[in-house]
Amino acid sequence: MDHHFPSDRDDVRVGGPFHRHKSIHNLLGGGKVADILLWKDRNISAGVLVSGKLIWYLFDVVEYNIIPLLCQIAAIAMLVIFIWSNAAPLLNIAPPRIPEVIISEHAFQQIAQTIHYKLAYTVACLYEIACGKDLKKFLLVIGSLLILSEIGSSYSFTSLLYLGFFCAMTLPALYQRYETEVDHLVARGSEDIKKFYRKIDSNFLNKIPRGPVKTKTN
Repeated sequence: MDHHFPSDRDDVRVGGPFHRHKSIHNLLGGGKVADILLWKDRNISAGVLVSGKLIWYLFDVVEYNIIPLLCQIAAIAMLVIFIWSNAAPLLNIAPPRIPEVIISEHAFQQIAQTIHYKLAYTVACLYEIACGKDLKKFLLVIGSLLILSEIGSSYSFTSLLYLGFFCAMTLPALYQRYETEVDHLVARGSEDIKKFYRKIDSNFLNKIPRGPVKTKTN
């Protein structure tokens, strides 16, 4: 069976369980980050994945502390620059030139605005769900939070970060390659969940007594 490989130019997606109207590349931002997550350049993506695994190994397995690690990296870098700078005239080579990295105030403002928008949107969504207008969504969120709580109590924060990083580096590329098969399985699973919820709703949820619905009067 031939696999469907979506093109970066395919901006429209019709149908499917996720009801996407953009390609996966555009949904991931359409820039260098999307190229890395979709393994457009295998060397760069593999390097990012190995770097993330190395960081996780240092902090979670070896239990390195962030402050000693940063101090040791800075000390080694300064030692290399010192030796290189003093040996450059003797070896007739160019001295090291470290490019100056400048982060503008505008970049910080954009990051702060993005974080503020995401937090405000998340709080608003949780408040809307907590009001109980959509009982199905309310129960789904409560169940998801309880599951995340159990997972968080079983693993360290560093392991959870690495797990999220590993999923981000592998799942988008795998989904892009096996998109048709995944969509088919998700559609079947979604139908099974809907049938299960309708059964629970008819046998249990509809029997829960509720107060009268207030109607607005002009």
